[in-house]
Amino acid sequence: MAITAMFFLLIIPDSGSADSTPTAVKLEIKGAIGPATSDYIVKGIAYADEVDAELIIIEMDTPGGLDSAMRDIIKGILNSSVPVVTYVSPSGSRAASAGTYILYASHIAAMAPATNLGAATPVQIGGGEAPAPPTPAPDDDNAKEADKSEPQPAHTPMEKKAINDAVAYIRGLAELRNRNGDWAEQAVREAASLNAKEALEKNVIDVVAASVSALLDAIDGRVVKVGDSDQELVTADMTIELFEPDWRTKLLATITNPNIAYMLMLAGIYGLLFEGYNPGAIVPGVVGAICLLLALFAFQILPVNYAGLALILLGVMLIVAEAFVPSFGTLGLGGIAAFVFGSIILLDSDIPGMAIARALIGGVALTASTLLLAMGYLLMRIRRKPAVSGIESMLGTVAEALEDFDKTGTVFINGERWNARSAVTVKKGEKLQITAVDHLVLEVEPLNH
Repeated sequence: MAITAMFFLLIIPDSGSADSTPTAVKLEIKGAIGPATSDYIVKGIAYADEVDAELIIIEMDTPGGLDSAMRDIIKGILNSSVPVVTYVSPSGSRAASAGTYILYASHIAAMAPATNLGAATPVQIGGGEAPAPPTPAPDDDNAKEADKSEPQPAHTPMEKKAINDAVAYIRGLAELRNRNGDWAEQAVREAASLNAKEALEKNVIDVVAASVSALLDAIDGRVVKVGDSDQELVTADMTIELFEPDWRTKLLATITNPNIAYMLMLAGIYGLLFEGYNPGAIVPGVVGAICLLLALFAFQILPVNYAGLALILLGVMLIVAEAFVPSFGTLGLGGIAAFVFGSIILLDSDIPGMAIARALIGGVALTASTLLLAMGYLLMRIRRKPAVSGIESMLGTVAEALEDFDKTGTVFINGERWNARSAVTVKKGEKLQITAVDHLVLEVEPLNH
């Protein structure tokens, strides 16, 4: 009986493990790929390894993004011990630019119907000449004639360098995953694009599936190479767990949004300006310093055009100079113009999702211009008003003689007794007009003199 009981206890764990349900960790890429995206994906891959997940699904819809962030994601995929499926979904989504490289790096590349990928030509950060148009196919007679009549512009050396590096990179990924390397090179050199059906036919992707459940059914039983070993995917009845970004990733995503980073910079600049105009206010200075530091951190990891940053700093200096130099608004308006032009080119607008909204820049420029004009108008009105305090406020006012006097005597004005001096004889109670102030003596003359 003891032996039987022991055998029964031993077989219970085996039966429980056989019934365990496989788990897939789902990650999401929505929008431009930046530092926050790569941080989230890398953490998600590490989490999937910790919980012994059988699969990682990256659901993607992106216009592209930063090369450094893309490469961090690809490194995470290539070094993952868990197979990675990248799925362009839902219908209408795209995997443009950086998204194409991520698809090529994944163990399984999948797309939903009515999605597209491609246009993977690298864009130089900081401006430069526009890339040359794609070279026509050799067998196209019309293209040959057009090529003879209009010479095509050549790529600059820096563009060639970036493009050749990108071609080598994506071809290496294509060879690793046994995908179409020739089309990958076309996507880089000629910004070629494909829809889901064409991508499947050209061996660019592995699966077209309308939903995640259909995707799991389609890849069930497939064998993929993970590291140095082959691994069969068992995805039937797989449980999907969504991995949410943590607070740090959410904060990073917020401050590296180009529009948020721009607003943080504005808050920092104006906070420090207000503190300079009102020393001891403390709050504007503290808030401004914090916002400016956050903005500088964001600019450190965003594609900043330093010419734009220099123009913004020049604009700020001109606006500050307007407060000390009587330029009648010239310096202020020049500073606003420099600020606007710098804002437009601050972040590289050719990189998808990495531009500041023009409406935001226009709103800031309009507000600053309105405040400057309003301040100039109010200052002109104040200048025309008579003085209401100090010695200047007494000139032209009326005093009353407290006694008869010849040359010097006392007068009453604004509830005060003053010594007065007059060139003519003054009678008690006579109304006198103040013409000048000499220390503590008023120069007066009869009101109807």
